[in-house]
Amino acid sequence: MRVAAYQAPLLAAGSMEALGLIRRRVEDCEAGGVSILCCPEAILGGLADYAEDPASFAISTDRIERALAPLASGAVTTIVGFTELTDTGLLYNSAAVLHRGSVLGIYRKLHPAINRSVYAPGRETPIFHVGALRFGIIICNDSNFLEPAGRMAARGATVLFVPTNNALPASRAGADLIARTRAVDVARASENRMWVVRADVAGRTGTLESRGSSAIVDPRGLVSHSAREMDEDLLIVEMG
Repeated sequence: MRVAAYQAPLLAAGSMEALGLIRRRVEDCEAGGVSILCCPEAILGGLADYAEDPASFAISTDRIERALAPLASGAVTTIVGFTELTDTGLLYNSAAVLHRGSVLGIYRKLHPAINRSVYAPGRETPIFHVGALRFGIIICNDSNFLEPAGRMAARGATVLFVPTNNALPASRAGADLIARTRAVDVARASENRMWVVRADVAGRTGTLESRGSSAIVDPRGLVSHSAREMDEDLLIVEMG
């Protein structure tokens, strides 16, 4: 099975332009025989922590399938990060698995931020099945914790997708952040004998910058692919 990580451009807060960008990547994946495409954290709208009105670009739980309909594909399952608004008014940093036009499931970030966040923490670590592949999802900061990946591996996941959004003030977005992120991916892969597929954003907008930490690490802990810094990219790997 072939899977891909999309390093998307860092867009302005509230922008939904990414829908069109992802649609083109879905078409590239259809042409290239890719079965699963992982997109960055909060790729739709950006991170609510940086927004003046965090709920303004959130997608309500009952509208997720309709909002993602432009990305539907009969061949490519897409993992899409967004801000979810529940009927109780809670905001979650979420990733939906869109499979043949239907939402197969949603993962909600367990550890929304290192310090403080407008997002509520998720509680579940679901396992997803597409064809013969069993996989898990964790979002960005979750990868710094041993337990989520370990629980998923113990339940049979062989791939860990990591939607990420490393958009930070430029003073905190140095090259060392990529090195630290890569070390985490290598650790989670080698500890659990699983593939780790990370998809980040890259570029600058306003006061924020992300160099792009997208990469694919194999179950031995070897980096098989890494994205170009500060640029849009698509990483594809064949998993035997």
